[in-house]
Amino acid sequence: MCKKGLGGIVAALVLVSSQLAWADHPQVREGFWIGFGGGYGSAKGRCDGCDGGGREGSFTGFVKLGGTLNKHVLLGVETNAWIKSQDQVTLTLGNVAGTVTFYPQATAGFFLKGGVGVSYLSTDVQEGSVTTSVNKAGWGVLAGLGYDVRVGRNISITPCVNYFYGQPGDVVVQGETALAGWKQDVIDFGIGITFH
Repeated sequence: MCKKGLGGIVAALVLVSSQLAWADHPQVREGFWIGFGGGYGSAKGRCDGCDGGGREGSFTGFVKLGGTLNKHVLLGVETNAWIKSQDQVTLTLGNVAGTVTFYPQATAGFFLKGGVGVSYLSTDVQEGSVTTSVNKAGWGVLAGLGYDVRVGRNISITPCVNYFYGQPGDVVVQGETALAGWKQDVIDFGIGITFH
């Protein structure tokens, strides 16, 4: 299914279900919250002197938690990861960020979020019985939007779109720089569950 088709389906589900869910379970935000979920995303890496190839699709996941500042603002920490395994190589591109989530309307579920933190690249290459692991971290940013569809007093189904970008920097393998100035970005479409 194409990304536009998936986005349209998610939007339609949100619009229909939010009207039904909101009537029975109003949007109340207070105290501690936690959420997790997964989806599908498109990733691209680049380095100095290379374009890293085309975008690659694979599965994504996220975990988020934090506290409520007021009825419009949540403060938290979120970790996002894009993972792909192919030809005995597993690649993970991720981000861990302190976040601010903003609800323009206190009584509605739509939100915008942004954050700053650490991006990371992790890869494992299997050659026979030998596994070579490479890990590198640098600065990163996160942006996203979504909608909390209340399905219970303190539970929401949360469709969302996340974008994370980072610059882990030079990737060194066995003492030599394999990828100079590595940069990465991921956009993912996901759905999660949030406990408020």
